[in-house]
Amino acid sequence: MGITLYGIPNCDTVKKARTWLDANGIDYTFHDFKKNGITRELIAGWLHDVSWDVLVNRKGTTWRNLTDEQKAAVNDDKSAMALMLESPSVIKRPVLSGAGKASVGFTADAYQQIFKK
Repeated sequence: MGITLYGIPNCDTVKKARTWLDANGIDYTFHDFKKNGITRELIAGWLHDVSWDVLVNRKGTTWRNLTDEQKAAVNDDKSAMALMLESPSVIKRPVLSGAGKASVGFTADAYQQIFKK
């Protein structure tokens, strides 16, 4: 299985991750989950490696635009998955898979550790 970077192309953090991967000669596939969609199985795989409260971006606009009741209802893997399937923009970006455990977000130091040779 190859390396896949999941996100949306206009996200600054996704752009930084893509730039880092390109600069370091890492072959990867980019999956725009707004255009290409997201599946229950894919999210379940991420949730195997990352807790739902890391995967759900509670600092973003999508989360802030939810009602208090909607926010309170997200309290476990099942409810978080339902929200991510309904509103993929609530997923913290980028998600990197295929290089060990799935990872969420980007820092050069973290990617250096993931891809250390």
